[in-house]
Amino acid sequence: MSKIELKHIDKYYGSNHVLKDVTLTIEDGDFMTLLGPSGCGKTTTLRVIAGLEKPQNGVMLIDGKEMINAETAFYEMPGKRGLNLVFQSYALWPHMTVFNNIAFGLKIKHIQKQDIQSMVMDALEKMRIAEFRDRYPNELSGGQQQRVAIARAIASRPSLLLLDEPLSNLDARLRIDMRAELKRLHNEMGTTIIYVTHDQVEALTMSTRIALFSAGTLVQTAPPLELYTNPATLMAAEFIGNPRINFVAGKASCVNGRLTVQSDIGEYSFTEDIDLQEIPGGDFEAVLALRPEQIDIDVEPHDGYIESSVFASQPAGSETLLSIQCGKEQLLAKQIGIRDYSINQKIYIGFDPRKINVYSKESGKLLKHVRITHQ
Repeated sequence: MSKIELKHIDKYYGSNHVLKDVTLTIEDGDFMTLLGPSGCGKTTTLRVIAGLEKPQNGVMLIDGKEMINAETAFYEMPGKRGLNLVFQSYALWPHMTVFNNIAFGLKIKHIQKQDIQSMVMDALEKMRIAEFRDRYPNELSGGQQQRVAIARAIASRPSLLLLDEPLSNLDARLRIDMRAELKRLHNEMGTTIIYVTHDQVEALTMSTRIALFSAGTLVQTAPPLELYTNPATLMAAEFIGNPRINFVAGKASCVNGRLTVQSDIGEYSFTEDIDLQEIPGGDFEAVLALRPEQIDIDVEPHDGYIESSVFASQPAGSETLLSIQCGKEQLLAKQIGIRDYSINQKIYIGFDPRKINVYSKESGKLLKHVRITHQ
């Protein structure tokens, strides 16, 4: 069991306030990714959980047991928190074989020799590198070394595993392979994993939940599909998604529970999936947000479609990105497969209003969300 609770954590480096009242619950068995741009506080949060940093304010519990209480200056030692940590660097002993690199930590814990043998081999087999047990680190590729580092972390069968950007030194193809391995490992072991990355693809593909940080503040915590479909703020919407989301300025008002938005891509009214408590009174500035893959494109006119033109076409093999001039707005659309468009070609675009998010420009908060349909 490894449920982690962070309550009102503040961390300062001198006058620099790097974690601002962070409150986060990580349930037992979660694959929780701490996501955000560089300098947002995600690695500092991981180090606070690991015991490598002492916050100035706040409380942390693991399975209900107090690990941090800043008010009483109580900070449990890292070695007594029941966790293992994998850093961005592999930190393998160059003079030890793969087997001995993994066994070293178990020997320090005075585990019996026969148990060490089985625990090391079990970890090697889980990471699919048992055949490398007698090799030295300099005889391994970067991806193989990373597998050894993870095998070392899981050999003692921790209930909590922390990973700090472990795939950032690998090339793109290896990162894809390792993402699959980590997801499989989490499914097999059921270990609570806390994973730090600035790569949203890693976060979206591996996590059960994502905590999105910005400038030391926890912006949103949600499952990957919810975070992608309904970012809670304009900042979250801008950060999540590649290619970028489309923002369109609009004028809005809400009368008798009907939210109406006028924009260069049309006028839309919504009575469902809106948050009446967040909607300002009177007329206000709004922002429509639409994912590129939600834009439908045709070369023939259709009812409800808007006449537009091709600003630029970017075929990329498996998909085609299209920059579209629609009135004063320039939109980005994505189509699966290779499509051949010419610059300034006349096209027609359409989209489902139910798949549009609406935000308040002033507060940046989500006013109208997209309903998720589960298959």
